[in-house]
Amino acid sequence: MFHQTPLKTGAVLLLAAAAVVYAFTTGFFGLELLTEVAILAIVAIALDLVAGYGGMVSLCHGALYGVGAYAFASATVLLGWGGGAGVAMAVAAGGGFAWMIGAVSARTHGIFFIMATLAFGQMAYAYFFDSPLFGGSDGMPGIARLDLSGVGLDLKNSLSYALFCTVLALLAYALAATLLRSGFGRTLVGIHANEPRMRALGLSVWRHKAAAFGTSGALAGLAGALAAQHTMYVSPGLLHWTVSGELLIMVILGGLGTLVGAVLGAGVLVFVKHEVSRFTDHWHLVVGLVLIATVLSGGRGIFGQIEFWWSPRGATRRAATEGSPDHA
Repeated sequence: MFHQTPLKTGAVLLLAAAAVVYAFTTGFFGLELLTEVAILAIVAIALDLVAGYGGMVSLCHGALYGVGAYAFASATVLLGWGGGAGVAMAVAAGGGFAWMIGAVSARTHGIFFIMATLAFGQMAYAYFFDSPLFGGSDGMPGIARLDLSGVGLDLKNSLSYALFCTVLALLAYALAATLLRSGFGRTLVGIHANEPRMRALGLSVWRHKAAAFGTSGALAGLAGALAAQHTMYVSPGLLHWTVSGELLIMVILGGLGTLVGAVLGAGVLVFVKHEVSRFTDHWHLVVGLVLIATVLSGGRGIFGQIEFWWSPRGATRRAATEGSPDHA
């Protein structure tokens, strides 16, 4: 069950404050990293919503992310629509595709659900890779950012765009937290805990799982629209299964089923990747070692471990360990 505890609230506010301070004290490259973190945090939140609380571990969220990016590009470049309509189309495309995947895959579990989502993701990747309408393997350039000059925002400015994406990441967290505290969210957690019992109570489990997956896909589609505007270019690489794998690493690293951990994991992975890549191209090796250490140390992830230590049970266990002869 999700609870917006004081620890979670404090962590979110601390991360938001750190992002704002970093935005005003860094240069262009740092702003690009912050924007990337904010966008990926939205997708990671979307993934944690279904994987951490619904038990639906997905390897297609990279594809949902990419579908949102292509939907925005198609609306603004091919159809000539405005940016607002493009964002709406990205959210609808991501949500609709995800609902379909959830509806088809809802009756599968475990590794079978993972493989079904992987198959859908790779089909989407192959479609955009081979489609001349969307530029094929060359992708689609010439994507413009939202025009918010009417409210005094110039999103062509790197600082403004980084802060804009950060605010949207906070709103995505607030939306996911509100949803998980609602009856819908509690039912989703109940399905994860005991699906046969929920079905015996008369709940249409597949509809609920499809709706949850669709909501998650809508958030991923929003992130895709932001990613398309960030680089002003989209390519099939956004839909590749390795992107979904990196998103899953973010969630596990930060703490599966914590929601805050998804944001923290996105920040850690992006900054570790870019810092390590300054010295070697084998940054995956370092990230892999960090992930292995995280799993072996309890499997709770960074924020999950902090929550465990913060809880009365964790504090009691830690005190007992520190006071034992072996620890001394």
